[in-house]
Amino acid sequence: MTKRVLFLCTHNSARSQMAEGLLRWLGGDAVEAYSAGTEKTHVRPAAITAMAELGVDICPQSSKTLDQFIQQAFDIVITVCDNANETCPFFPNAVARWHWSIEDPAAVTSSPEARLAAFRQARDELCTRIEQELLPALGSN
Repeated sequence: MTKRVLFLCTHNSARSQMAEGLLRWLGGDAVEAYSAGTEKTHVRPAAITAMAELGVDICPQSSKTLDQFIQQAFDIVITVCDNANETCPFFPNAVARWHWSIEDPAAVTSSPEARLAAFRQARDELCTRIEQELLPALGSN
């Protein structure tokens, strides 16, 4: 049976978008990955670049609000930023709710190189947690 996972972040522009793309890539047909935010914005170019370095194209993804997902059933809902964790509503049809505190790469503004490095770091942390925690919990490893 296909497992459904929703990643939540404040703006659905970087961390949750990368997590969605990573889970689709790593989980294959065994999972359905989604992402949303407490606010709708756009997918950040640096997130697209960092993912493309792994061969994962998140260009077709778009920023969405969590409203459209509230009544849907999910095996796991994961907040990937502290703000979303604090403001995330109760998901009545989620089997489990997790929180991963991932630093906001968009907060790095010192230089384009440092900013991209922050996106890579967030991507790599998400990838590790998906591989080591999420996929085993879903029985998809």
